Amino acid sequence: MLKIQNSFRLGLFGGLGVIVALGIGAAVGSLATILTYVGAALFLALGLDPIVSFLEKRTWPRWLAILAVLIGVLGVLTGLVFAIIPLISGQISNLVKQIQTLVPSIIDGSLPKDVQHALPWLDVSAISQQLTDWVATLDYTKIGGGVLQAGITIANGVFGAIIVVILTLYFVASLSSTKRGLYQLVPASKRETFVDIAEQISKAVGRYVMGQGALGLANGILSFLFLTFVFRVQYSALLAFIALIGSLIPLVGTLTSSVVITLSVLLFEGGRSMFTGDNAFLNGGGPVVVWVLVYYAIYMQVEAYIVSPRIMKQAVAVPGVVVVIAALAGGTLLGVLGALVAIPVAASILLIVKQVVIPRQNAL
Repeated sequence: MLKIQNSFRLGLFGGLGVIVALGIGAAVGSLATILTYVGAALFLALGLDPIVSFLEKRTWPRWLAILAVLIGVLGVLTGLVFAIIPLISGQISNLVKQIQTLVPSIIDGSLPKDVQHALPWLDVSAISQQLTDWVATLDYTKIGGGVLQAGITIANGVFGAIIVVILTLYFVASLSSTKRGLYQLVPASKRETFVDIAEQISKAVGRYVMGQGALGLANGILSFLFLTFVFRVQYSALLAFIALIGSLIPLVGTLTSSVVITLSVLLFEGGRSMFTGDNAFLNGGGPVVVWVLVYYAIYMQVEAYIVSPRIMKQAVAVPGVVVVIAALAGGTLLGVLGALVAIPVAASILLIVKQVVIPRQNAL
């Protein structure tokens, strides 16, 4: 009888443990968005901390260094808002006008004729019929709902960006005290080793964030200069902003943004240059989309084989195969944020293995 009772108690407590674990998992799932904001803000704060440390080494008081960094961040964000948003709105307006001029040519049938004349091997009539049949099967109520959902997603993204900026400013201001509080939770016998490893990880993350930021800024500036003054693309500011954001994402970011930019140029610039030659590179050097494709193909090679390896080597010292695996795993688990933090996390794990696990194994 006693054994049955003990078994019942064991099963009862085991079931309660499962219920508590499920409750914790549900709570974490509900807080996933907030935890994402906090993780992104902490990640950015660690990236700004090297600037604070640099100013401190130049005999700046810490409070003054933090204040200078915060003012600089707010100044950069304000400058981006007032410099990029008006340009982007103007470029989007140009895109809308391009679409408005493109639609009539589709309706009156002149565009298919031009395409057939330029590409005689392509069966344009069959493709047009397939497109017409596909449009006839569209459910416009679902399209309207998708547009509304897209608007909600954009609004949530803007709100999330504001929250991340606010949290980043707070973490930058309180990062030192937060570290000290965390270190106090570690037993005194292990505190020195823990502090040393934690500081190495913090510096590695900071160098990585600064490196990726510099890489994105370089891609954005170069894209703006080439698209504006060399290729004469009308909406260069918008495309350069896409290039900047894309370079912040390891491995696939630059490739994805380059494909998006090239397809955008093909859609809104390539057609006119192909049929009329008005927008051809340097007035007669071929369709502008070809030169844009060549430029980004060259830039991706330079970034992949010259710039990025140096940043990775100096910042996190992670082998190339680990970089690929970590970025793919992080992107699968947490999306864009996971791809961003995966490489520093991998570097942190390698550092712990080298300085903690391997010495313990050698001591056995």
